[in-house]
Amino acid sequence: MKALEDLERSPAKAVRIAVSHADEPAAALADIRRQLDHARPSFILLFVPNRLSPEGIAAALPATLPDAVVFGCTTAGQITPRGYEDDALVALAFERGHFRVASTLFTPISPVSIAEVVQQTERLAEQFRATPGRKRLALIFADGLSKQEDILVAALEAGMKDIPVFGGSAGDGLRFERTQVLRNGEFHSNAALLLLLETDLAFCGLGFDHFQPTESRMVVTKAVPEERLVLEINGSPAAEEYARLVGVPVDALSPTIFAENPVLVRNGNIYHVRAIQQIHGEHGLTFLSAIDDGLLLTLGRGKEIIRTLDSGLTVTDKQGEAPDFILGFDCYLRKLEIDRKGLEAEASDRFRERRVVGFSTYGEQHLGVHVNQTFVGVAFFRPRGSAPL
Repeated sequence: MKALEDLERSPAKAVRIAVSHADEPAAALADIRRQLDHARPSFILLFVPNRLSPEGIAAALPATLPDAVVFGCTTAGQITPRGYEDDALVALAFERGHFRVASTLFTPISPVSIAEVVQQTERLAEQFRATPGRKRLALIFADGLSKQEDILVAALEAGMKDIPVFGGSAGDGLRFERTQVLRNGEFHSNAALLLLLETDLAFCGLGFDHFQPTESRMVVTKAVPEERLVLEINGSPAAEEYARLVGVPVDALSPTIFAENPVLVRNGNIYHVRAIQQIHGEHGLTFLSAIDDGLLLTLGRGKEIIRTLDSGLTVTDKQGEAPDFILGFDCYLRKLEIDRKGLEAEASDRFRERRVVGFSTYGEQHLGVHVNQTFVGVAFFRPRGSAPL
C-alpha cells in the first residue's frame, strides 16, 4: 500500500468534511455551511458534541442548511481529520454523484417490535430500487440509552437480508442522560435512524477490538435482562465479585477499570465484548449489551491497543489502493482506555493517517450483532479514474 496523506492535505473525493468548534449552535452550523459552500451533497451526516444543544442545532438548521437533507446523532466524542476530539461539530457531505439515500425512523424502540422493524425495513429496501452496477449498504444510529440495540440489529439483519448493516449508538459524553438521533430537522430519543445507501464506490466493512480471553470465568446468577442489569455473579453481589476477579477494591471501580477489564461472551469461535457501563445501586452492574441469567462470561485482557488499531485500519481495495475515507464508529470506552494510558496522540495519528472520520459511540453495530469496545467502520475507496492517494 502506498504512503497515505491525511484528509486535510488530500481531501476525500466522495465526501466533503466540515468541522466547527464554535460555541453556539447557530454559529457552528454557519461555520459548517461556509466550509461546505461548493459541495453538492446527496445528504449530510452531522455528529453533535454534548456541549451543543440538540434543540439549538434543530432550530438553526432551516436557516443555515435550508436545502440539505441532514441526518445525524449526538455523540460521546468525535473523530475529525485531526483525530480524537471532544468538542467538534462534524459534518460529512456525501457527494450526490456517488451516493443515493433513503431513510426510515423506528420509534419508539423501547420495547422493540421485531415484526414491525422487519416489515418497515423490507418496505424501505423494496421502495429504494437498486441501480444496476451500484452497491447498497445500511447505516444504523440508535438511541444509546434505549437498551434495545441487540434486538434491533438482529431484526434489521433479517429485514435487510443481503445488505450489510453498520452503525453506532448515539452518545451523551459521559453523562448518560439523553441520547438522540436526527432526521427531518428533529432530534428523537427512544428512536433509531436507518439509512439505506447506494453507491458506485467499492467499500468494505471493518470490525475489531483488542481483547483476548483469560482463564477467569463467571456466571450470571441473577439478572434483570430488560434493564441489562446484573445483580449477582457466581452467586455473589455482582460488583464485589467482578472487583475480586479484577483485583481491585469495589470503591475503585470506575469507567476506566471497566474499559480495561471487559467481560467477553463466546459465540462459536468468536468472543464479543459485553461492556460494563456503571455500578447500579450498591452491588449491581449495568451493561451496555444484552445480558441474561445463566450467561457464561470470560474476563478479557487487552492486547496492545495502538498496534491493533493500526493493523485493523490497514485495508486496501482490489488494486491495492488505500481508502478515500473510513467512516468510523468507535466505542467511548476505547477512548477512555487510550486517554488513561496517555496514547491519545498516537491513536489520533493512526486515525489521521488512515483517513478516519466519525464519532465515539455508546455501542457499535456490526453485521447483525450489537457489540462494545469495538471499532466498527466502513472503508470507502476512491471513485474509479481518480488519482491514487
